[in-house]
Amino acid sequence: MSDQAEKLRKRLMTNIPMNEAKTLAVVSGKGGVGKSNFSLNFSISLAKQGNRVLLFDLDIGMGNIEILMGKHSPLSIADFLSGKASMEEVIFQGPHGIEYISGGTGLSHLIRMDRESVEYFTSSLSDVLRKYDYLIFDMGAGLNEETLSILLSVNEIFVITTTEPTSLMDAYATMKYIHLADAGLPFYLVVNRAGSVKEGRETMARLEDVLVKFLGRTPIKLGMLPDDNSVQEAVKRQIPFVLFNERSQASKGMSQIIEKYINKQSYNAEKRDNRSFTARLKQFLFER
Repeated sequence: MSDQAEKLRKRLMTNIPMNEAKTLAVVSGKGGVGKSNFSLNFSISLAKQGNRVLLFDLDIGMGNIEILMGKHSPLSIADFLSGKASMEEVIFQGPHGIEYISGGTGLSHLIRMDRESVEYFTSSLSDVLRKYDYLIFDMGAGLNEETLSILLSVNEIFVITTTEPTSLMDAYATMKYIHLADAGLPFYLVVNRAGSVKEGRETMARLEDVLVKFLGRTPIKLGMLPDDNSVQEAVKRQIPFVLFNERSQASKGMSQIIEKYINKQSYNAEKRDNRSFTARLKQFLFER
């Protein structure tokens, strides 16, 4: 890997602008709120709009993304990090044109990389990301040292919550933790399994009030997904719900979220540096 990394280092030292995919991280304060289901169906909905989407499953040990779409990949990012496969070889075809990477035990490998391996990883990832419009990370529930470097490197954070008080408290705690590390990262709020439009709006309003009061910032309220029986049926059949029943209330809700997101993207370059995702990630991995 030494010779290859040296070549990559020389290329990175040039001032060639990077044209990488926009990066999003989907998080939740606790498990069981439908985060992975949102990540998958949001990715497919973006692909339906003609976007090239790469979904990265970093909910380590769960494998929910593959379960939800009824697939199993023989390789994961851990195989790339251990030198058993190239970056292209760990990318697999998903439904409706999206592509995905299985996390496996990738985060544990990531945190143990030396400087040469970090440079090789970020350079390889940068090359891949030029082929996509969006890279979406489905993060594990909660936060830790292993996930923070990725969260602080992405362009935007999607926070998935339900109407339950414990879910709201955990969502706020997650946003506070990220905010204290980087106040320039935009937060997009999605309420999942809302019993009604009124309940969903009230939930977003409560969370917004807390963020404004204690953190002095206003999140972007993307919308809500209703508590829909067709979602449960789609999960049982291992078919993404936006493909299982395009006329379901959940699919309509996702369409509204996509429309609002595309019209309201608000990444503020003035609040954060304009480096690429991989440049920021490399710095965090070097400094860890």
